Amino acid sequence: MTRHVVFGSGQVGRLVVEQLVRQGFDVVAVNRTGQGDLPGAHIVGGDATDPAFTTRAAAGADVVYFCLNAANYARWAEELPPLQRGVLAGAEAAGARLVVLDNLYAYGPTHGRDLVETLQARPTSTKASTRAAMTTELLEAHHTGRAEVAIGRASDYFGPGTTHSALGETVFATALTGRAAQVMGNPDQPHSYSYTPDVAAGLINLGTQPGTTGAIWHLPVAPARTTRQIIDQVYELAGHRPRTLAAGRTTLQLFGLIKPAMREYLHTLYQFTDRWVVDDTKFRMAYGGLATPLNDALATTLRWYRDASERASAVERP
Repeated sequence: MTRHVVFGSGQVGRLVVEQLVRQGFDVVAVNRTGQGDLPGAHIVGGDATDPAFTTRAAAGADVVYFCLNAANYARWAEELPPLQRGVLAGAEAAGARLVVLDNLYAYGPTHGRDLVETLQARPTSTKASTRAAMTTELLEAHHTGRAEVAIGRASDYFGPGTTHSALGETVFATALTGRAAQVMGNPDQPHSYSYTPDVAAGLINLGTQPGTTGAIWHLPVAPARTTRQIIDQVYELAGHRPRTLAAGRTTLQLFGLIKPAMREYLHTLYQFTDRWVVDDTKFRMAYGGLATPLNDALATTLRWYRDASERASAVERP
């Protein structure tokens, strides 16, 4: 049986594990604690920056997935590269294909152009430069024969269980209450949002299909709408009149005086003030369209938030 080792059991890694288990693979989930509710998977805990640990965790793997994130977003540029290097060492030792979950930071501002894989990296911040350098390291590792590497890039997440995101609890949870949705930038610009189950399915495709390695892929994504159109749809599904509060640069800077972590979002604000549309044509032409229709994805996500709210209310009742 093919063994798949997934480093990370968060908003995407957990879904990769669950989908692989449903498909009948031998699955190992790796996180910091060795704990989690992942039926059908063997869970291992440890420090993914330690090559000795990642080598043990990835032993026998046919495919290794990198779905980790830095614990501290303010120290993202310092914390994330050692995690990737550790997992790369584990995949190399196992002779496994390495599938890496990436974001869109490396492109920098596109000035309204569609995001395609052939865009040159033009990072404008420390975090973006870090991602560009990490991509270079991965492709060099592939071309020098250290490990077969496939890179899957996704936009801002939404989906069941995805709360910490630009399209997370500040939109879906507030829609259920009727309060104003809180977003960044210009909500009237088109913006591609990636549905986490589709992101997970796309990564598994990169891990299991031929012809995926040595390349960057934009993972399946539904056609873009404006953020306001998405909010309107979510609030209609929730039975409330849509209301939106959009934070620009000045607002984020002021919030950052009280909550310093808010200043960290300034470096990607251009993604929300400008048109930000991801083109997944390359993936669709090679492997078919895997993106869930946006209306269905929004309805499923809102249903998860409603169920979670009802469960929380039941716990609070005396």
